[in-house]
Amino acid sequence: QVHLADSGGGSVQAGGSLSLDCVGSGYDFTNCRMGWFLQDPGKERKLISLINSDGAVEYGDSVQGRFYISRDNVKNTVHLQMNQLKTEDTGAYFCAARCQRGPSLRTYWGQGTQVTVSA
Repeated sequence: QVHLADSGGGSVQAGGSLSLDCVGSGYDFTNCRMGWFLQDPGKERKLISLINSDGAVEYGDSVQGRFYISRDNVKNTVHLQMNQLKTEDTGAYFCAARCQRGPSLRTYWGQGTQVTVSA
């Protein structure tokens, strides 16, 4: 059974830094893009960053140049370093694994971890 355990986050003042970690288990994540999405209450989850197993990365426009994602394919872990945090970065961050399973693309989610950035 696929399981994503995300951790980290917390509270920080604007301009500070936090980091998030995600550990995947129960699946071969080689064909999965792994990363993070942010969800504000009442809104859809929006992309923060995704990374392929070959290291190719994608960042959402709002975090480009401030957040950095890395991945360990052996340990099935993903790390997100968040710098120069802004109040609008506040929300629940969800680890995600988008996996190609034959002709289908399926997304698995972690339980979420809260990030709060105060002015």
